[in-house]
Amino acid sequence: MSPLNLGQYRIAACPRALPSGRFAAQVSIASGKGSASTDRVMRFVDDFPTFDAAAHYAVAQGIDWVKDTLKLRGRPYTAAVLTPADPICI
Repeated sequence: MSPLNLGQYRIAACPRALPSGRFAAQVSIASGKGSASTDRVMRFVDDFPTFDAAAHYAVAQGIDWVKDTLKLRGRPYTAAVLTPADPICI
């Protein structure tokens, strides 16, 4: 799954394989540029049978986090547009 831009945020799923053969979901949410950039990485407890399932879950959680953040800042989510972005997994 390709990283996405949602407003000023770049959302990238970074699933990782577990010893059991299942996959853990994690998402990177980055914003800013240069020395003013930040990157928030969230790891989730649930595991998934496939890489894609973990990636989809991670991106959905990232989009929800951005929506909630924009609401708290008084910026409507509808102003943000999802666009492909460069990979940012760590």
